[in-house]
Amino acid sequence: MAKKKAAKKTAKKKSAKSATKKVSPKALKRAPAQLDDLDVKTLDLIEATARRVRSSIDRRVLPELKFPIRSLANVRYRKEVGYFELGSGRKARALSVNTVKTFAQTLRLMSISKDMVENHDFATKREAYYVSKNWGDCKFNEQTESDAVMDDIEALASLDGLSREQLRYYPEEHGGSVAGNLVVIDRDTETGDPIEIDCTSFGTGSYSIPHSVEHLQFKTKAKFVLAIETGGMFQRLNNHKFWKSAGCILVEMSGVPTRATRRFIRRLSESQKIPVYCFVDCDPYGIANIYRTLKVGSGNAAHINRFFCVPKARYLGVTPQDIVDFKLEDATHPLQAVDIKRAKDALKNDPFFQAHAPWKKAFQQLLKMGVRAEQQALAKWGLNFVIEEYLPRKLAKKKDFLP
Repeated sequence: MAKKKAAKKTAKKKSAKSATKKVSPKALKRAPAQLDDLDVKTLDLIEATARRVRSSIDRRVLPELKFPIRSLANVRYRKEVGYFELGSGRKARALSVNTVKTFAQTLRLMSISKDMVENHDFATKREAYYVSKNWGDCKFNEQTESDAVMDDIEALASLDGLSREQLRYYPEEHGGSVAGNLVVIDRDTETGDPIEIDCTSFGTGSYSIPHSVEHLQFKTKAKFVLAIETGGMFQRLNNHKFWKSAGCILVEMSGVPTRATRRFIRRLSESQKIPVYCFVDCDPYGIANIYRTLKVGSGNAAHINRFFCVPKARYLGVTPQDIVDFKLEDATHPLQAVDIKRAKDALKNDPFFQAHAPWKKAFQQLLKMGVRAEQQALAKWGLNFVIEEYLPRKLAKKKDFLP
């Protein structure tokens, strides 16, 4: 009996040890790393940057890194291109007593990026901040510091046609939701085998766009993509299967769309050759921030606009004229001071709106009316008025969509 008890105790100890034993990262199963052309290009960029820095040091010359200036003052907009292009403005960061920490942090993050590309791995922006905690005096004190350095690295990489996703640094937030006539072809992370995801088969739910979409492929017979500002409107259209009656794909943007959402829409639209129509609130923020960011990008992100914007997107609504045509005057809200300032800034300083007379007219009309209208204002005529009347009437006159 004593031997049996001793054997049980030994077994329990072994079980406890195995339960608390740490799993080695090498034991985690992942698909074998297969470097594509962008991976090779990323590694070449990192290695070339390291060689330039080392060469300068060997020659006893202070090394420097040059980054594009990211602001609206350093962009230009041309209709034939369709998005904000980065200008020629550059800033240089030379190694000095004042910059030595930031310079070292930049090279360390690039080194980690090299390891992640080679090992088919990634880090979130938050993880990148914590990784530095074992760098001694070189560590980041706040995530705002690591984010700023990461933005500089991406700006540097953008000159070679690369984005942060190729550097394997991903944002914390996932992309938007998708429903409708679309099959997304993803891959199994263990085997690398393709997985087909039918976006009509989520019941009352929807497909969630992953943080990296470069590897995705698509199959669809949809006529267009409808990019929707609010989650509530997306849910209504999805639950009533508007995508089925209209033959489209619904994408929820949830305000200003994330990088993953923008890149997903861009790749889907271009690969399948289908148009993108935007359905957002009729206010300066919805127009000048949400729609404008999706279509042409922004000044601060000028270095990545060519990857993430959707130049062929069109503005379906809600427009200032819709307020009149659909008699929504008593379902509006007064423009606030911030709204008026944003609209006037768009007219005065934004190259996109300045280049399109219809948008100038729309903003002037909105300012004259002094009101804004949400998508949900259409519920004045019934919860499903948007499905039964508004969208069919708007889609029947695509030529009237704002650019």
